Amino acid sequence: MATRTTCGEALVRLLEQYGVDTVFGIPGVHTLDLYRGIANSNVRHVLARNEQGAGFMADGYARVSRKAGVCTLITGPGVTNAATPLGQAYIDSIPVLLISSVNATHTLGKGWGCLHEITDQRAVTAPLTAMSATAFKPEDVPEFLGQAFALFQSSRPRPVHIAVPIDVLAQSTSGEWSARLAPARPGPDLAAVRAGASLLAQANRPAILVGGGAIDSTGTLAELAELLGATVIASNAGKGIVPDSHPLSLGTSLMLAGTRSHLAQADVVLAIGTELSETDSFIDRLDINGKLIRVDIDAGRTNDLYPATIGIQADAAATVNALLSALKETGASPKQNDLDAVREQNNAKFSPVEQQHRRLLASLRNTLATDAVVMGDITQLVYTGTFAFPAEQPRCWYYPAGYCTLGCALPMAIGAKLAAPDRDVVVLVGDGGFMFTIQELATAAQLKQPLPIVIWSNSMLQQIHDNMVEWGIPPTGVDLTNPDFVMLANAFGCHGTRPDSLDAFETAVDEALRAQTPTLIEVQQGANWLT
Repeated sequence: MATRTTCGEALVRLLEQYGVDTVFGIPGVHTLDLYRGIANSNVRHVLARNEQGAGFMADGYARVSRKAGVCTLITGPGVTNAATPLGQAYIDSIPVLLISSVNATHTLGKGWGCLHEITDQRAVTAPLTAMSATAFKPEDVPEFLGQAFALFQSSRPRPVHIAVPIDVLAQSTSGEWSARLAPARPGPDLAAVRAGASLLAQANRPAILVGGGAIDSTGTLAELAELLGATVIASNAGKGIVPDSHPLSLGTSLMLAGTRSHLAQADVVLAIGTELSETDSFIDRLDINGKLIRVDIDAGRTNDLYPATIGIQADAAATVNALLSALKETGASPKQNDLDAVREQNNAKFSPVEQQHRRLLASLRNTLATDAVVMGDITQLVYTGTFAFPAEQPRCWYYPAGYCTLGCALPMAIGAKLAAPDRDVVVLVGDGGFMFTIQELATAAQLKQPLPIVIWSNSMLQQIHDNMVEWGIPPTGVDLTNPDFVMLANAFGCHGTRPDSLDAFETAVDEALRAQTPTLIEVQQGANWLT
């Protein structure tokens, strides 16, 4: 006779079958039966200090582990606090799974004023997810989880929210649930591949735009570029897929005039796994004059702001391999492509503050291992790092420019370090953004994570200040009163330091990577050693 168990316990057992070994959350009275399952499982629970932090931790874990990042949160405020990280994961195509409770089934939609009540909780997360569903009976859970992991593995991996009413979580069930197989990602249409290969073979000035969807094409994309003599330009998410040091790479530099001018002269552009986002160039529309081949698992990308001459809805890695084969059959030969003049134009003019950024970033690069993970927040230091911090492999530089969420970097780094404990993980954050999620320093300290947290300090929301000045607006609401970050670090049981030279900065980072607790490294904009 099968042993009866609660739905909450059975749900956690099923998560384990899908390979989930870590969840991020904060327990509450509405998730007790779910936490009964976590307590009696092999799943590691990481206690965040705010539900927003839990969502960002799951996001960072997913980016680095290449598995779903899972957070377990309560009804109502737990879900609304997690809405921001869901929005970020949606924009950046990150497989985050939010499992929450919701009020008892007999109360839903009635407005009785129950604890944590939202009249329609599913409607809150529906616009921020690929799927938002409520399990009204235990048997709904395996179906919804099967759909969630199929979305993560077989299509554009956007977040999913599954809510389980508190009475359903407590219901008895046999719990004899099994993980369901996900379909394979679609392969490319061979006729479209041949047509694309023909265009590329005939091109005189080919260019390749690389996004995060092409992450599994590391190696083969460089080979494709070399076969064509094509310039490679990466989005933030595609940074490092082709090494920044490759002679055909212009790195992540679409925001620079030289690169945009070069792209405008391309006669054929191959865009792979990128939505050609405004936040990769920060202009309304790129000047793409050549024929455009778009490869994306999301069919909606082929006829959006940049309609494709040839659209291929397929897995990027399979399509790159197919294009390589087709081009080799045609006998394609590389075109001459010297990018030195473009690089010279890109490097011709940087502001004094950007020069400070570049000095600090070069020092940081010298200190870190090649595979180190740099989690960037929304700060001018990271804006500069997009094009100035070299990456030789993917999944090392993270800057979620799309949703542009202040405070995301610290909790994302916590998740990343748990996903890859043997890799160096560093946080780059501004003094304004750091204060958005400062409470998660307690989580990092409790986990004894050796995280160097580099705080670029200027006591100002600098970018907004600069925008106001540019628009002729008196700077308003942009001045910050900061705490003493070194004393703050000590209060959390962490280390804190203010380096006074590049050598001292490198020493601080190196020591932080070997510490038993996070280290706040405050760098003051305009310091003599940066100018």
